[in-house]
Amino acid sequence: MSAARLGLPDTGFISYGEMLDQGQQITQAVSIPVIGDGDNGYGNALNVKRTVKGYIRAGFAGIILEDQVSPKACGHTQGRKVLPREEAVMKIKAAVDARKESGSDIVIVARTDSRQAVSLDESLWRSRAFADAGADVLFIDALASKEEMKAFCEVSPLVPKLANMLEGGGKTPILTPFELEDIGYKLVVYPLSLMGVSIRAMQDALTALKGGRLPPPGSMPSFEELKEILGFNAYYEEEKRYIARTNRPFSSRVSSNTYSIERRTQDPQESRAQSPQEPIVEVITPDVYNSYDADSSRGPFSGIWSRTLRIKITGRDGFEKLDVRIPVSFPV
Repeated sequence: MSAARLGLPDTGFISYGEMLDQGQQITQAVSIPVIGDGDNGYGNALNVKRTVKGYIRAGFAGIILEDQVSPKACGHTQGRKVLPREEAVMKIKAAVDARKESGSDIVIVARTDSRQAVSLDESLWRSRAFADAGADVLFIDALASKEEMKAFCEVSPLVPKLANMLEGGGKTPILTPFELEDIGYKLVVYPLSLMGVSIRAMQDALTALKGGRLPPPGSMPSFEELKEILGFNAYYEEEKRYIARTNRPFSSRVSSNTYSIERRTQDPQESRAQSPQEPIVEVITPDVYNSYDADSSRGPFSGIWSRTLRIKITGRDGFEKLDVRIPVSFPV
């Protein structure tokens, strides 16, 4: 995520807020379960609880939590350090508590980087402890051989194991999904496939454009295919549901209001021989007078047009309920 969103290496640059925002956009765009990388929980055990609850609200189906110290490092690179055993286990317990408090069924994947930071035995011990703390899935990153992978799958056999197949040259042997299943794994991630082919495709396209050429036809979808992939066609179909079915003027389609509003140039004598069916609100055209004196000389209030706005309300019984004049003035 750090590379895709920030263009930076996976060395602890990306924040909890950025991961939450990006993850929410992903979960809303797809209809399949998404497991989010929670890194080391972005702090202590209480930070882990906040992270888990935030990922739940963002729509994640699962969260991966690791035992590295901050700043963390990519699992197959140098410089990794892990927390003490007890602190690492407590953070998994905090994650389980956060799930329970939220009434959620989010899957907690407990990851340890202690294989490369300490030893294989340490990573196996931590995996057992994480399972006892309530983790749903166990994950040891950067196992160095097929034999180590088999030993891992024998730990807490009832708890599913996750394999990380770092394409292009990580520390763990690359196996097919069928081979991983034979060893005992239940889940597998291929973290670089989509990003890797995207980077190479963009590099090739930019090289072609720089040389005055378009990318080869088979290297990109047609515009019609793009519209289908991005949802334009589905949008157009749904838009049809909300197109107005008539061209009648708006005024002819508006039902009778509770009040009718009339403008008049004068205050005529109202006939009350028959009571109106609805209350009438009348806004009488204001009286206007110029404050110039009779001899056209300008007095202290000259240059002011004065208006009296009259509002009159007649009730259903035909009797006046309100008749007021509001003075207003406008400079000229």
